[in-house]
Amino acid sequence: MAMRTSLSLPCRIISNNASHNVRSATRLVKRPLNGHGFATAASVPKKGSKGPTAMVLLNMGGPSKVSEVEDFLSRLFADADLIPLGPLQKYLGPLIARRRTPKIQKQYSDIGGGSPIRKWSEYQCEEMCKILDEISPETAPHKPYVAFRYADPLTEEMYNKLLEDGFGGGNGGRAVAFTQYPQYSCSTTGSSLNELWKWRNRLEGPRSGQDPAGAIQWSVIDRWPTHPGLVEAFAKNIEDQLATYPEEKRSSVVILFSAHSLPMSVVNRGDPYTAEVATTVHAVMQRLGFSNPYRLSWQSQVGPSAWQGAQTSHTVENYVKKGFTDMILVPIAFTSDHIETLYELDKEVIGEAGHAGIKRAESLNGNPTFIRALADIAKTHLESGEKCSRQMTLRCQGCKSERCLEQKKFFAGDDLKSLFSPMSAIGGDAAIAVDVDQDARVMREEESLGASETSPLLPTSEVVDEEPELNDNLNKPWLGSPEFDAKPWWRRPNVWYLIPPTALFTFAVGGSVVPKINLVLSIVCRDYFADQKAKDPTFTYLPVIFGEENDQCRIPQVQSNAAQILLYVNLISGFLSALVSPRLGDLSDRYGRMPLMSLCVAGTLVSEVFVTFIAAYPDHASVNWLLVAAFVDGLCGSFTLALSLVHSYGADWKVLDVFLAVLVLHGIYLFTLFFLIPESLSKERQNIARTKHLAKPQEGDANFQRNFLRELHPYNIFKPLAILWPKPSPSQSSPEKRALFRKLRKNLVLIAAIDTLMFGVGLGTVQIIILYAEYVFGWGNYESSVFISVVNGGRVITLLVILPGITRLIRGPTRGNQVNSGSDWLDISLIRLAIFIDLLGYIGYAVSKTGGIFTLSALVASIGGIGPPSLQSSLTKHVPPSQTGRILGAMGLLHALARVVSPVIFNGIYSVTVGTFTQAVFVCLASVFGLAAFLSWFIIPNVHLPESLPSSPSEAEDNTTIDA
Repeated sequence: MAMRTSLSLPCRIISNNASHNVRSATRLVKRPLNGHGFATAASVPKKGSKGPTAMVLLNMGGPSKVSEVEDFLSRLFADADLIPLGPLQKYLGPLIARRRTPKIQKQYSDIGGGSPIRKWSEYQCEEMCKILDEISPETAPHKPYVAFRYADPLTEEMYNKLLEDGFGGGNGGRAVAFTQYPQYSCSTTGSSLNELWKWRNRLEGPRSGQDPAGAIQWSVIDRWPTHPGLVEAFAKNIEDQLATYPEEKRSSVVILFSAHSLPMSVVNRGDPYTAEVATTVHAVMQRLGFSNPYRLSWQSQVGPSAWQGAQTSHTVENYVKKGFTDMILVPIAFTSDHIETLYELDKEVIGEAGHAGIKRAESLNGNPTFIRALADIAKTHLESGEKCSRQMTLRCQGCKSERCLEQKKFFAGDDLKSLFSPMSAIGGDAAIAVDVDQDARVMREEESLGASETSPLLPTSEVVDEEPELNDNLNKPWLGSPEFDAKPWWRRPNVWYLIPPTALFTFAVGGSVVPKINLVLSIVCRDYFADQKAKDPTFTYLPVIFGEENDQCRIPQVQSNAAQILLYVNLISGFLSALVSPRLGDLSDRYGRMPLMSLCVAGTLVSEVFVTFIAAYPDHASVNWLLVAAFVDGLCGSFTLALSLVHSYGADWKVLDVFLAVLVLHGIYLFTLFFLIPESLSKERQNIARTKHLAKPQEGDANFQRNFLRELHPYNIFKPLAILWPKPSPSQSSPEKRALFRKLRKNLVLIAAIDTLMFGVGLGTVQIIILYAEYVFGWGNYESSVFISVVNGGRVITLLVILPGITRLIRGPTRGNQVNSGSDWLDISLIRLAIFIDLLGYIGYAVSKTGGIFTLSALVASIGGIGPPSLQSSLTKHVPPSQTGRILGAMGLLHALARVVSPVIFNGIYSVTVGTFTQAVFVCLASVFGLAAFLSWFIIPNVHLPESLPSSPSEAEDNTTIDA
């Protein structure tokens, strides 16, 4: 239960302030400034004084004019202490700053043309020094200085001014670095102290040639979150704002404290900021007697990384929806007005809320109580003789920064260096050496991240009924040309060459399925609990450890959020794949299979680099980087074949080891495809396809932009599907041939539909099956990986032993020539059998009560793996060899669309029903197989497209044959 005893406040702080109105007292008093932009000295030396003492207020700062915004943002995004962007920060920072400048300039224009933080900081420092001269004459005179991290006056400028004024440079002198952030954070106070330490070393350190004995003697006021004067100033401003509400409503007004957010990577490292903000909130509410309901929220999130939540804007929006329209926002971590209060809170949060009852407490600014509190803090520090607080000597638990350690040692001084001995054992020189190596590895990985696929993938405008006639001989060998006869045996195409590298590829993809899902689950779980902690400071939870079992994450909310993230990944990859897959399939007819396969694998390789980076640095990377990986994967075509031959291996590996191994395997596969495996499509056939393509009219080639936009038209996106709907010419058709074409179209559409349904279910539910099993049966990485291995082991046996055995037994030895005959009775029977087996498996999923029965159901469903190859084979038998690339391109489009639609539906069902009727998703999936089984009974055997396609729809009929 929270204590309600009020904090005592020194009389000297609150004296003579009771009669002041806060709003009138905080009007800015304009004073003449010297040429350097610093406040003039407030006093002169007194007899017996140990002064002068330089009082340096530290802050991040803000641009005083709109023209300073870009420089301010460039420095802001270059600071890895505040916004960590990785080793490429010095390159990414200016780009982000330049892109955001126009928007931020407009915001500063809306609050008067610049930030008032410099004027308030100079005023606060001057007034504090005046009071210090009175209450601490032994250290007078106190000279005011302001040092900003990102805006004028910069730390460098302040330090040079100190030297000009006679501090240091052989003269010695005392200076106090006084942070204007009451709550300590490595991103704010720590960053400012790092900058101060840097310029001290440059201007007074060993390299400067100055006498160390005559350098400035620094001490630090690094935090003051619960100082009674600070608490009183906040409480008085809240009371003033509460007084504006009707008396009957005051006790129900929600007090919403808002503080600047931090990246979760900083929070998880052990930064004390969030805890100290919470102590300030508690102290203020204790001073108010806990008279009102209150919450703490976080604002000003920037960039793609995960940040501390809940966001202030979302909190206000949600409370308004719940009927709380009387609310006071309190900027609890800010001591002066600037863009975060005047624009983000006043204009965005309060302005967009649209309720008169939502207000903001006045900022501290020139509040006399606050300024006397600053003077009291400084006086206590000067009297103590301490270099810094004991708390500052304790590093964050996960800190391995050499700069941070050396900076703390410098400011702590000789008296406190003994405190760093135990720290060095856990995070000192040895840890620093490791950190340097890790940084080098991150640099190499980030350089790999910078690689992009720039190969142009020009779309084609061909459709089936516009195909010029090709000289495809019915009796021509399947590989199509005597060109291969002149080559040595190891350069002749052979399907066995493709099996080993494909096995590596599928091994890599399958081996990362379970770790990737659990990686997403861990990150989502971590962010969820952090958000709950922010909403309720009393909320406690076990830390989420990456790569380990986290039983606390097996709750419906985390499962639902993880399913949504995986949905977005599949949605992005599937949509882009839907755009490029048909074009890649068409291009493979003209330029060969290997280059296009290499391109797809290259896209997968690059996307896995992003995933590996997340796995290597989960505290520094947001789960949103998976969306970037999905974008790259989809842009290069992604994989549109079911991963039925994948074994899940590495259950005993660390998470990072899995992804590093995946990168190696993908790289081997790409190298093998591009350099070793012979092309299966002869040059003769490639040249025929290219000549045919070039012979077509290209009306839009002169205008690439118009051509590109035309290809993005929905009609053109779906145009590759025209091969599934061939039409005869009305002028040359007969009733019999039109009937035959109707049967042909019916077959193509039915088989394509069944294949799309089965592909969508098979690919779109792998992640759901793992999430479901880990949630319902409490499985971890090991159990899930064994499950994947068993299931896919059954699928491998089915595809490599059972299916070839049935085909060989019934059809006999394979023929050397490819003859188009359409689907025969064996194809259709295998399709129906596969659907029935899959249906049994998914019914088993839904009714399983134990992990063993669930695995048995999956093993039964794996036998249904005979369906996809039977469907693909049956479909290609309906077209001549010259159209195989196009028919597979059309199927690639349908598969990609299935990758978009299937996760949206089934991940959505799972995220909604988890915890209530969790197995509902499997009931729906079984229904899909029931629909596929119904459609399979309408397939007609022995229907196929003729070898020579008509050059126009009118020629199609004459070349169509059908076997009864």
